[in-house]
Amino acid sequence: MKTYVVLGGGGVFGVHTAAYLLEHANPKKVISVGRNPEKAEPFSLNVGKGDPRYEYHQIHIVHEQDRLFELFDRERPEVIVSYAAQGEGAVSWKKSWKFFETNGTALVKMSEELMSRPYLERFIQIGTSELYGSVAHPTKEDDPIRPTSPYAASKAAYDLYLMSVSNVLKFPMNIIRPSNAYAPGQQLHRVIPRAVLCGLTGTKLPLQGGGRAEKSYIHARDLARAVLLVAEKAPLGRVYNAGPAKPISIRQVVEKTADALGMPFDQLCEVTPDRLGQDSRYWLDSSAIKADVGWEPEISLEEGLREMVEWGRKYLPQLAGMSTDYVLRT
Repeated sequence: MKTYVVLGGGGVFGVHTAAYLLEHANPKKVISVGRNPEKAEPFSLNVGKGDPRYEYHQIHIVHEQDRLFELFDRERPEVIVSYAAQGEGAVSWKKSWKFFETNGTALVKMSEELMSRPYLERFIQIGTSELYGSVAHPTKEDDPIRPTSPYAASKAAYDLYLMSVSNVLKFPMNIIRPSNAYAPGQQLHRVIPRAVLCGLTGTKLPLQGGGRAEKSYIHARDLARAVLLVAEKAPLGRVYNAGPAKPISIRQVVEKTADALGMPFDQLCEVTPDRLGQDSRYWLDSSAIKADVGWEPEISLEEGLREMVEWGRKYLPQLAGMSTDYVLRT
């Protein structure tokens, strides 16, 4: 039985990973750490409520690493999973330093300190497929890195740091670079939850650039399963892509969301100008993680979108009055 810490545990992917670990890992304890207080039920999904194996701690990874290491040294986690990041590449063109402050400097500082902790058996960094840039073929883990936003560059910088300290100093790490993940509880500025909310409230989704860009989507439970499989089976030091076999255009995702809502596509959205720096296609070759630990996606997009609509309907009274705009915070 092991203790797991999930950094970025207040976000949707941390929430689903904590839930998956509690259900499938037979843990001694699962500890989520987030910069904010635990969110309301539509976003926290009441994960861990009433389970004595679960704790949530509000600690800011940039400004409160003293408190973070007090927690680490008290609980002595064997596995740390890090979703902690300043996200959203579309807005990273301004105040780019904030992305490097969190995604680079803070995480490097934490990692260097972790090297002196003998209880740590494995550190799993959740990277991003955006660092490969737009591609014409399924991207392998050793393909060139071509970040096309400051956000992606900041994520790439930390990946390269981890690879160097793994090779030279034997820091016990793995990196998972997932495709675009989604799940109930996701922030409302993201395209899938925003489309669901627009459909349920009778408003129009602004479809940037007509939704021509292609991305790969996986459910957060599939990502959580990848995390556990890597934690249990993967050779240390390996980097893994994790995504479906084929990308899909954002327009097609919105069309499928309209189907899940039972409404016409043109009733759900309106075309708006594309965002700055939009990559045309993210596409991952995930054969390495399948070969090493047996992972591949299990939840179809259609099934996942039906689940998103059910979540939207369940929490519509709370969600209907919330903003769908992204706010950059440190």
